Amino acid sequence: MFDREQQLRQRESLLRISRALTAQLDLGSVLDLVIEVAVELLAGSSGLIALREDDGRLHIRAASSVPADLWSAFDDLLVTPLEDRSGLQRRLQQVSLATGLPLRHMSALPLIFHQAHVGVIYVFRAALNVAFSAEERDLLVAFADQAAIAVSNARLYQSVLREKQQLDALIEQSADGVMIIDSRWRITTFNRTMEQLTGHARAETTGRPCAEVLGICSPQGVNICLVDCPLQRRPIEPNPVVEGWIEARDGRRRYVQSHYAVQRGSHGEFLGAIANVRDITERKIEEEMQNTFISVMSHELKTPVSIIKGYAETMARTDANWGKETFRDGLQVIVEEADRLARQINGLLEISRLQADGMRLDMSEWQLPPLVEQVAARFATQAGEQFTFELRFADDFPAVYGDLERTRTVLENLVSNAVKYSPDGGMIRIAGHVAGNEAVVSVSDQGIGIAPEQQARLFHRFYRVDNRLRRETQGAGLGLFLSRGIVEAQGGRIWVDSQAGRGSRFSFTIPLATPRLADHDESAADILPQGTAPEASGVVRLLEDTRSEEEKHDRTQR
Repeated sequence: MFDREQQLRQRESLLRISRALTAQLDLGSVLDLVIEVAVELLAGSSGLIALREDDGRLHIRAASSVPADLWSAFDDLLVTPLEDRSGLQRRLQQVSLATGLPLRHMSALPLIFHQAHVGVIYVFRAALNVAFSAEERDLLVAFADQAAIAVSNARLYQSVLREKQQLDALIEQSADGVMIIDSRWRITTFNRTMEQLTGHARAETTGRPCAEVLGICSPQGVNICLVDCPLQRRPIEPNPVVEGWIEARDGRRRYVQSHYAVQRGSHGEFLGAIANVRDITERKIEEEMQNTFISVMSHELKTPVSIIKGYAETMARTDANWGKETFRDGLQVIVEEADRLARQINGLLEISRLQADGMRLDMSEWQLPPLVEQVAARFATQAGEQFTFELRFADDFPAVYGDLERTRTVLENLVSNAVKYSPDGGMIRIAGHVAGNEAVVSVSDQGIGIAPEQQARLFHRFYRVDNRLRRETQGAGLGLFLSRGIVEAQGGRIWVDSQAGRGSRFSFTIPLATPRLADHDESAADILPQGTAPEASGVVRLLEDTRSEEEKHDRTQR
């Protein structure tokens, strides 16, 4: 029997142990403390603590005076029910023989929390057991209860911590910007994508109002976050969405869409929100270009229809006596406008086929220079006296393999653009050379050129260069997009070299009919400075494309 003083000491020890256990949240530290105290309370020589895992089995997680490399020897002991005393004793003897540890007696303390079996504490003695008094058993049960609570709390904390780490990793690696704000609309979390979108480092955003950092603006430049924040409306929508423009610290403008997940308390009060900010600039630009395209195409399709209708109505008048020549001229205009309308419709159909990946090519072997001569001759007639066309192909230029009519479309688009964007005229040079197993065709002009930041988008659908000629020249922004599709469908590439104010050179490749190694590669620049074109106009000149001739010509132009 314990005397009263000994009982008080033990209960003080239990209280001290309970405080120490509840102060720990690291599972490893809790388990180490539990097994040490258990061995001490039971006057043991060694001990183990095994926790029940998701597979329903007990697994050793901490030990006192039992090396980790011997833990597997206790597997049979762990699966033996605690009610099977004889079985436990037999397993204990087998473990002692297998490990060489002095294990003559064992006490097992089940860890139970909210009627759930958390695990078991095993304490081993080197000597035979002496029966515990009632007070000792009460002390051990109280300790086991405290240990079960401490272990459960530590496991719960570990689970929450793991989930938080996973959530932090998801937020940090998200392709969208993620921002968490508190009940006062101040930023608490700011991921890497948000840093890239806004140009603000997360360290300087924490604690600042989100409207000050993000600042989503309407097309009129009004800061929506300041004057009409969806999180400050009453009542707050369940999952509000805001769209608008933001300006980064480096001056870049982005069109973003911000989705807010509102967090509420038990009484419906606003606790904060998670903002998912997505950069949809490309989509916005695409929408704007589509709207522009619809407007432009409506105009371009309407123009030939109006002309056809006007001439037809005029020629059908019964109160007029048209001469044969006048009648023939009117019919010719109708035919030309009908052809123009057909070309525009065919272009739209080609775009539709290209987007549906249904473009069929009529591949064959043919000569490139005659096709270039035909295209140049057509535009030389239409372009006016201020343009000179120059063709530069070798007399023995090899045959190519591709779709002749679609390659004609590519050439016509490139030459048409060269004329459109050369308001002061100049030389349009169409040159070709062999590079490896491909023919490289270049169309150069002396026009206004293209800024570097716009060159990357030139071959996108609906895109038109933003310059002073944009409103003055017709076009829907589909020519270069279609040209790229045709060239790439034939196995080639298309690109641009340009300098603002010094003209542009568009180049594309087409496979040779008979692959061969190139004798040389073109290195001379075809972008010529303004004012250097020959005075002759509307002339198509076919030159032999030899290296010495080209170098002489370029040196003369410069």
